[in-house]
This record gives sequence, C-alpha cells and structure tokens, in this order.
Amino acid sequence: MSGPASASAAIPSPCTGICTPDAGRRFCIGCARTLEEIGRWRSMSPAERAAIMAALPARRAASGSGRR
Repeated sequence: MSGPASASAAIPSPCTGICTPDAGRRFCIGCARTLEEIGRWRSMSPAERAAIMAALPARRAASGSGRR
C-alpha cells in the first residue's frame, strides 16, 4: 500500500485506551496528547506525528505519570 494513508500509519497512535483529559494540564493523562492532537491524529502528516511523539516523554515527565 502506498500514498498518504500508509505514510501516516507508519507512526501509530500513542493511545493507551485511558482517555481521560486533565483539564489543568490540557492533555490526556493516558497518552499525553492534547485534545486537538487526538482529534487531528488521523489527518496529520508523519512529520507532525513525529513531532508530537518526540514531545510526549517530556509531557509525561512533567505530569509525573511515568508512562513511556
């Protein structure tokens, strides 16, 4: 398979199935993405997804969740 859909699928969602928004920090405590990022994930380019994935460890560390 080729094209935009397969390129986007190369970086899977970091969703953990714990979809609980943290209003104070403005991101999901399960995956550490913002609600906007969650909503746009399927339409994001691989570069956008990679940038978000790179930011997640720092968000998790700041929240003290320890998930990786």
